[in-house]
Amino acid sequence: MARKKADPNNMSFLDHVEELRWSLIRSILGILIAAIVAFIFTEFIFDTIIFGPKSKDFVTYGAFCDIGRFIGVESEFCDPKLDFMPQSRKMSDLFSAHVWTSITVGFVAAFPWVLWQFWKFISPGLKANERKYSSGFIIISSILFFLGVVFGYYLIAPLSVHFLATYDLSDGIKFEPDLQSYIALIRASVLACGLMFELPVIVYFLTKIGLCTPQGMRKYRKYALVLILIISAVITPPDIQSQVIVAIPVLILYELSIFISMFVLRNKRKQKLAALNNE
Repeated sequence: MARKKADPNNMSFLDHVEELRWSLIRSILGILIAAIVAFIFTEFIFDTIIFGPKSKDFVTYGAFCDIGRFIGVESEFCDPKLDFMPQSRKMSDLFSAHVWTSITVGFVAAFPWVLWQFWKFISPGLKANERKYSSGFIIISSILFFLGVVFGYYLIAPLSVHFLATYDLSDGIKFEPDLQSYIALIRASVLACGLMFELPVIVYFLTKIGLCTPQGMRKYRKYALVLILIISAVITPPDIQSQVIVAIPVLILYELSIFISMFVLRNKRKQKLAALNNE
């Protein structure tokens, strides 16, 4: 039997909980379907994507090598020492890595679908002129997320892998990282950057509900800078170069978010003036 659609203008608290439950169910189903597809394409997911940053021929290393040669520097990216092989030491490691990596890929692939379910849940509480921007919200949020994923995969992940794999402590230590540890590094680099790139969207909604203003963002800019540097230090290896590479685009997004907040407040003032003139 089809579920009866509740009237969005006359919904109780339990009706909202029910709508939230179904939104979560549909989101999870979308992620699971994408995860099953990823589970099937095991060779491509692992050999090409997951183990890409540990390959000497990875595009990022070649790009950094060319940049170094252009400025007259022969960097270690030209011949990266990435001859390690991730190790599996538990009976369930391979299956566990396969499942959770598929779910991660499924989440990334199904992100626009999850956003759409989120929008369907909150849209009844929005005004008619705000609902018409649903497609723009989903497109912009998805683009920002995928840009963050690409940034994390092609910059943060290889820089982290290279730094940690070439870090020398003693000749008596052989570097053989655990498979789960290696995958966790790639996963954290990709997802953290993808979510950080959603900053403009978050600021947009916080401004809409009155929790964020451009004046406040300017006032606390120096504290935001410290927070951004701390986050950069958490998701990158402990070298200044990688932290700066992460911090720069996030700072740019922060400044962009200030203009977005200004735009939202300007529109709210125009709507108030229009409402007063109509009275």
